Amino acid sequence: MAIHAPTDAEAIALLERLVSIESPSGQEAAVAQAAVEAMEAWGLEAHVDAAGNAVGCTGPGERTALLLGHIDTVPGWVPVRRVGDTLYGRGAVDAKGPFAAFICAAARAGVLPDLRVVVVGAVEEEAATSAGAYHVVAHQPPADVVIIGEPSRWDRITLGYKGRLLVDYRLEQAVSHTAGQVVAVCEQAVAYWQAVRDWAAVYNRDREGAFASLDPSLRSISSGGDGLREWVEMRIGLRLPLGLEVDALEARLTGAWAGEACVTLHGREEPFRADKRNELTGAFLAAVRAEGGRAAFVTKTGTSDMNVIGPRWGCPIVAYGPGDSAYDHTPEEQISLDEYLRAIRVLTGALQRLAETLGRRG
Repeated sequence: MAIHAPTDAEAIALLERLVSIESPSGQEAAVAQAAVEAMEAWGLEAHVDAAGNAVGCTGPGERTALLLGHIDTVPGWVPVRRVGDTLYGRGAVDAKGPFAAFICAAARAGVLPDLRVVVVGAVEEEAATSAGAYHVVAHQPPADVVIIGEPSRWDRITLGYKGRLLVDYRLEQAVSHTAGQVVAVCEQAVAYWQAVRDWAAVYNRDREGAFASLDPSLRSISSGGDGLREWVEMRIGLRLPLGLEVDALEARLTGAWAGEACVTLHGREEPFRADKRNELTGAFLAAVRAEGGRAAFVTKTGTSDMNVIGPRWGCPIVAYGPGDSAYDHTPEEQISLDEYLRAIRVLTGALQRLAETLGRRG
């Protein structure tokens, strides 16, 4: 089947369809199937893999460009509606917008000489598992270049993300009288959280910029009891900067700070920053210029599937996608359709330039 280049109207219709399908982490089957149907309709070879990822490719080629987006969202339904140029809905910007742009750009670029384009809509990126990205690492040979689908605006290229560590704290003990000397479980939990915050403040004292700082956040805390025993549970999230000795921090989190509490660490991803001088960034710089823009390189304080793929494959990698990440996870999640279409043109141009430069490299 010949590859069909989608029109702007078809590109917008695809995005609206994907956003209209609710797909919180772990419930992506329906949106994966919709993505596969769209890719097949435009001539890509497509299927749902064993992890539940939506996968499409444009054909053979000695070199491979992997376009890895994600199709899951955080919980919370945002009604899908269009107001002028703006599309509202959960996942519109994070990150069905970038993923839909990947599909459209791959189809518009068509069969490229010596470059096989593989598009993946990964599952569980918004969960600590990153199951879709880890499946790709385990079951696909490393690509020559990788583009991660995350919102950065149409004229910005993301080179790095901070790492992540989740801390689950639980403390249970016998109830004592509030007038006694035993410290209540809630007070001990607060003291633990304060120790984490104080240590982070000291670490950050001589560091400049958000990408270099250690950022703790109190995700949840709850307590209870049955009259005989009392308990408290707490989850802390840590955004990890480059250069932090994470093993030493983990020893503090599970050691002296914990006291009698049970502290479990999980979801660890190392921070990562890519090189900005290679054929991939060059292709993006040229493609943004062709659209009348001047590209800027940025780093992000969150974590993405770049943290999974980047250190394991060691190939040129960036994150790119339309939309303002300030709307990620919010009740007003939205994306500019004009920016979405412009990003598709940038991606298409970048793929075409990559086919030329990788082909010359041989």
